[in-house]
Amino acid sequence: MKKVRSKYGSKKVGVDGIAFDSKAEAKYYEHLKRLQANEQILFFRTQPRYLLQEAFMKNGVTHRKIEYVADFEVHKKDGSIEVIDIKGVETEVFKIKRKLFEKRYPHTLSLLTYSSDHEGFLPTEEYRAYIRKKKKVRGGGKPLR
Repeated sequence: MKKVRSKYGSKKVGVDGIAFDSKAEAKYYEHLKRLQANEQILFFRTQPRYLLQEAFMKNGVTHRKIEYVADFEVHKKDGSIEVIDIKGVETEVFKIKRKLFEKRYPHTLSLLTYSSDHEGFLPTEEYRAYIRKKKKVRGGGKPLR
């Protein structure tokens, strides 16, 4: 697969014939495959689409529907569904789509970021707090791990 960069500078990666927007997304896909193989989850889907607002016409102008395309949809053994987005940057458009998603769908929406320090994924807010703390400590304390 050609090496292509996304609009946020991450390298697009192909795994099992699926194009991912980043290495982190591809890594999470591999993680989900392991969970499914070990029967820790029922199944998962890549790039599920969620309708946030139907298309409509107003004053002779057609307005297109608004959709949110997540990175993953994980169906758990307890019957719940978790929608997962691997995020490095939380854009203003995403923040609006998240609110629309939260109002319309009962699923849990989780934002995760890959942390090489933790050799795994953390909730994005937890990762940001870790980075802020790490930057403060850099001034003379022990590095965080």
